[in-house]
Amino acid sequence: MVLPAQAVHWARTVVAPAGAGFLPGSATEVFVGRESELRELRDLLTGGGSAAVTQQVAVRAIHGLGGVGKSSLALHYAHEYRESYSLVWWITAESAESIVSGLAGLAMALCPQWAGAVGSDERAAWAVLWLQEHEGWLLVLDNVEDPAVLKPYVGTLHRGHHLATSRKATGWHVVTTRTMALGVLPLEDAVALLTRLALPGRAPTSEEWGSATELARDLGCLPLALEQAGAYVHETGAGLDEYRRSLGLVLDEASEGIDPERTIARIWDQTIVAVSRRDPLAVALLHAMSWLAPDDIPRAFLVPLAPDGLALNRALGVLHAYNMVNFTDARNISVHRLVQTVLRNKGPAEGRENAEKTVQHALPSGDEDDGFHADRWQQVLPHITALAENTPVGRGPNAEMIVAYQAAAEYLFEQQRDTQTISLRQQILAQCEQVLGDTHLRTLSARGSLASAYAVAEDFERSIPLLESTLAEAEAAFGDTDPNTLTARHNLADTYADAGDLERAIPLLEANLAQCEQALGDTDPGTLSARHSLARAYHAAGDLERATLLLETTLAQCEEIFGDTHPNTLTARSNLAQAYNSAGDWQRGIPLMETALAQREQTLGGTHPYTQAIRTTLDRARKAARSEA
Repeated sequence: MVLPAQAVHWARTVVAPAGAGFLPGSATEVFVGRESELRELRDLLTGGGSAAVTQQVAVRAIHGLGGVGKSSLALHYAHEYRESYSLVWWITAESAESIVSGLAGLAMALCPQWAGAVGSDERAAWAVLWLQEHEGWLLVLDNVEDPAVLKPYVGTLHRGHHLATSRKATGWHVVTTRTMALGVLPLEDAVALLTRLALPGRAPTSEEWGSATELARDLGCLPLALEQAGAYVHETGAGLDEYRRSLGLVLDEASEGIDPERTIARIWDQTIVAVSRRDPLAVALLHAMSWLAPDDIPRAFLVPLAPDGLALNRALGVLHAYNMVNFTDARNISVHRLVQTVLRNKGPAEGRENAEKTVQHALPSGDEDDGFHADRWQQVLPHITALAENTPVGRGPNAEMIVAYQAAAEYLFEQQRDTQTISLRQQILAQCEQVLGDTHLRTLSARGSLASAYAVAEDFERSIPLLESTLAEAEAAFGDTDPNTLTARHNLADTYADAGDLERAIPLLEANLAQCEQALGDTDPGTLSARHSLARAYHAAGDLERATLLLETTLAQCEEIFGDTHPNTLTARSNLAQAYNSAGDWQRGIPLMETALAQREQTLGGTHPYTQAIRTTLDRARKAARSEA
């Protein structure tokens, strides 16, 4: 575009007033955890660490997930070093048109006597000429959607600095080779930012710091999310724990001081629209991955959702370009936790259905090699658990997912990791109650399994009421001595004992053992379990003589029926050893406990909680024996 001579003259002669420029707002009062990035930006923009502005072109692009703090970092840099520049001008650069509009605003600011009478294109051309003629300026190009739109400007404007921000990680080679991948804040800095915003003017208590730490983890240490949470807590007076509990409900709410257009959900809505234009499959994959565990999502899991491998890789590439996913390695993908929360609350039902399809397709089969079978379970378990934990309210799992949950719970139970089955068993029970009714045998079994998992986790407040209702329903449905009733009674009594309520536990265990011996026989597994539990209760009550006699009988029978290394046998052996040690019979107790430890290490590994517990008990027994010697 040819400008009139007078306009060209003004472009060459107009000098920007001191401190001239435009920035969206003042410098943030709370800037935490980005000092090193700020220094890196300065070093790269100035070409070697000097505070002086060189005349060589310096283009810097900051890319990262929406809400990670790209714009905040750029804004803080602009305020921090404003005195080093002759002009600082901020342009929203989502499109070529928005860049033209931003440059037109520059012309209006510097040459209103001419720019006010012409259109945007003429103003933008004038601004470009002014930038070509003057040095020492900084252009901040915020939220660049397509790096290629910067090429005409970067290529001709070489007397100042360009600082761009973008959600995209790729495509910058057309304008610069220098990019900064901005990550989330370190946890400590995230907590500091959150508490300063939520609790301004005072230091947090240790309890508040702990609550803020848990909330910061849930928010993925994402600065925008932390800002939103802090402002919400401060404005409403809600506690940090309360905000955390309602996390999924408040993400879309805007608090005073935070532009509603920059709330998390809206930022990512914009990104998803852009991604959808590039590749609709990418959006479908993202919605599916929002229901899985955030880390280590195998690419292979997503194969059923794509027509072919090429389409899958292309879609994942688009997501990666927009920083919506990261590639952990060649085979695994990660998604930011808060991206997942937002998408689960706003996404279509197909996202959940597709996630379930990926897990069902990836379940291990029974004919696999043991090693491969275990590896496959380790891959699947985080994702099937995530699906169970994030089941939408009012939408129970389908029959296929119940089968998957049951298989996962059984595998974890076999690995003696019952505490990890709680979310799975909650869904199994809910489905049984809905489909089969409250007193169906499978419902009672599911309720008992969930209660047992609670008990293993020492969550007795939830376990005991569940077991009490299970026993009452079993007695009403099956009678007093039915095996299902005996199991329910045993589980309740055992949990009473684990909770330290021996006054209720021992009478119930004694009655249950007598009924088991009569109804099931002396060596039935149910009878052995009842005898073992009663022995443990006697031991806990200090009745070592009766405890030892019962445990000796139980161990001998377990070895005969289950074998030497069965979990029931190992538990009986370690409990008998503890009884011997409690009685001061170190000669029998310590060798038996050493045997139990060796077998635990062999069957469970050296780091399993059960192995570590018996190792600690053995160390104490040895020290006690030495002190008495």
